[in-house]
Amino acid sequence: MPCRSCARHFFGTYHKSHFISMKQNRAVVTGMGSLTPAGLNVADTWRSLSVGTSCIDKITHFDTTKFASKIAGELKEFDPRQFLDAKEVRRTDRFCQIAIGAAKEAIEDAGLETGSFIPERAGVIVSSGIGGMQTIENETRKLLEGGPRKVSPFFIPMMIPDIAAGHISMRWNFRGPNYATTSACASSANGILDALRLIQGGFADIIIAGGAEASITQLGIAGFNAMKALSTRNDEPEKASRPFDLARDGFVMGEGAGVLVIENEEHARQRGARIYAEIAGGGLSADAYHLTAPAPDGIGAQRAMQNALHDASIKPADVDYVNAHGTSTPANDKNETKAVAEVFGEHASSLLINSTKSMIGHLLGASAAIEAIVCIKTINDNLIHPTINLDTPDPECFLNYTAHTAVTENVDIAISNSFGFGGHNVCLVFKSYDN
Repeated sequence: MPCRSCARHFFGTYHKSHFISMKQNRAVVTGMGSLTPAGLNVADTWRSLSVGTSCIDKITHFDTTKFASKIAGELKEFDPRQFLDAKEVRRTDRFCQIAIGAAKEAIEDAGLETGSFIPERAGVIVSSGIGGMQTIENETRKLLEGGPRKVSPFFIPMMIPDIAAGHISMRWNFRGPNYATTSACASSANGILDALRLIQGGFADIIIAGGAEASITQLGIAGFNAMKALSTRNDEPEKASRPFDLARDGFVMGEGAGVLVIENEEHARQRGARIYAEIAGGGLSADAYHLTAPAPDGIGAQRAMQNALHDASIKPADVDYVNAHGTSTPANDKNETKAVAEVFGEHASSLLINSTKSMIGHLLGASAAIEAIVCIKTINDNLIHPTINLDTPDPECFLNYTAHTAVTENVDIAISNSFGFGGHNVCLVFKSYDN
């Protein structure tokens, strides 16, 4: 087990004397699960993304008459009764229900049957940027209309962001580290990076990591509308999310979940697990600049990418593909472009880049987990899905964003960018698995 000094440096900068010991264990992905606007499993989601299908439509969850933005990427066919009994459905928020569904697929995909792991060495880090938004709305309404006695005793455990991890651990008997990370739209990226550190440091054999979000509610849409952050291209929902396009006018909200089974390579090999890819490293930084706007020239994003490349011991020229944060907001897209150009230099023009959000919208705290799965599918299939709606490239977004049509190209190393309100920046590095 790691010494106490290693543990003290666990989540921060490595202490030089412990860098090698912390890197002894390789972390690999052995299972994946997802529920997205593009499909209620990984296969359907990837199939839809590969052909460039927009999954943005009119909101059906509530009456949008009074709302400036009336569009989103919903899970229209999701039925929580596929995973939960009637009582459990009543006592869980939608974000938690979605998380359980994605976790079920990932765990089954990894072949994690009883007896194939030590429960105390298996943990869960399933995150959310917001948590139970619909529950907060419902219970606030009860309070205002009927007084405090009307508030449900399940209100708190239904709405807290960490409750999905708790449910997953109880359902599958994972008794190791168990928590959620909350860093806005970088939440699940932080969770995946924590999982990597836990595996590398010998603190666990398996971590179920990912994120879930279900904030397409009246309060969620109203809040982002008030910030002028959402697209109002309501007459053409399928064209509203347009990262790096000159006519972009804001992001489109999405909902869903992505979950990965991240495992110690030796443990995975011993139990004969299929290995999809290796998580080779990650980097963190803070903008320390503004509540919602990115730092000029993406300086914080630059540091996160540089830290990730250093952590993975790879050079900028080694990277084949970048899954961009690519939100379709004016500020993010041009600043992310500048950041990538600065970090990769001459190699930036050779990079294959895309934005998954162009098709499914922005899933907030769940986005990074879905995009991690996309990176792994890209490596496995050597196919870079298109960025749709990139009709008139913004001159300030001058890189190759795989407009309109998928590209077939060998991809061995991919990185994924995630940036959140508050200036939270995370970059993850994925590699094809070479045993």
